[in-house]
Amino acid sequence: MKTIRNIIAVAIALVLTLTVAASLADNTFRTVDEIKASGVVNIGVFSDKNPFGYVDENGEYQGYDVYFANRIGEDLGVKVNFVSTEAASRVEYLETYKVDIVLANFTVTPERAEKVDFALPYMNVALGVVSPDSRVITDLSQIGADDQVIVISGTTAEDYLVKNNPEIKLQKYDTYANAKTALENGNAVAWANDNTEVIAYALQNEGYTVGIPSLGSQDTIAPAVSKGNESLLNWINEEIKALAAENFFHKDYEATLVDTYGLDYEDSLVLEGGGLAE
Repeated sequence: MKTIRNIIAVAIALVLTLTVAASLADNTFRTVDEIKASGVVNIGVFSDKNPFGYVDENGEYQGYDVYFANRIGEDLGVKVNFVSTEAASRVEYLETYKVDIVLANFTVTPERAEKVDFALPYMNVALGVVSPDSRVITDLSQIGADDQVIVISGTTAEDYLVKNNPEIKLQKYDTYANAKTALENGNAVAWANDNTEVIAYALQNEGYTVGIPSLGSQDTIAPAVSKGNESLLNWINEEIKALAAENFFHKDYEATLVDTYGLDYEDSLVLEGGGLAE
């Protein structure tokens, strides 16, 4: 009996050891070949940031980033598994390998590039500030000591204001939906975010004006992969270069963004082949 119990104990220990080993083995990024072999690529996108990444009334993911994600899946020959992410979770999801790629309006910064690898950019962006028509903020100096400005946690807007304007009180939210509700409820005098987002908000909602259309430096939006995943990074870079031949990102803009921004913004926002649009 004692021998049987020992055998069972050894067997259980072996199963646990193999389980842990398998778990540790999976705790890494996936190469292009591994993604193709699995038949699925996991891509982190926003689910509440219309028109870049959102879920429509039919429960389907839509938007500028989603359009690109679907093309990546098509050219890899695999299905796309969309993983909803918040701004503050984008780096974490790559560091913990919850996703293979992040396509979530991800602005390239030196700080982020220390933790993830950015591919070639596909969009230009800067920061902007939107405020109610009843009190349009055209300069940060108009924000008083008792005023607050809305930001999304983990965004470049938060980083910029903390670093350059620490005197401004920030009201931080994890989701875009909550930030928009807070602005509409009058919880703050303004909302600072990517200028593409605040311009879209003002165009879609009467009573709001983008008084500061460009704040800080001009930046770019790019796909990101887990640090060190050169296989996938190189594949995405070659994909972006190849797509330039068909003006893919202009087509993406016209399919997903033109209803919001019109044609006037197209050439200033869109990047083809990782470089400025001609």
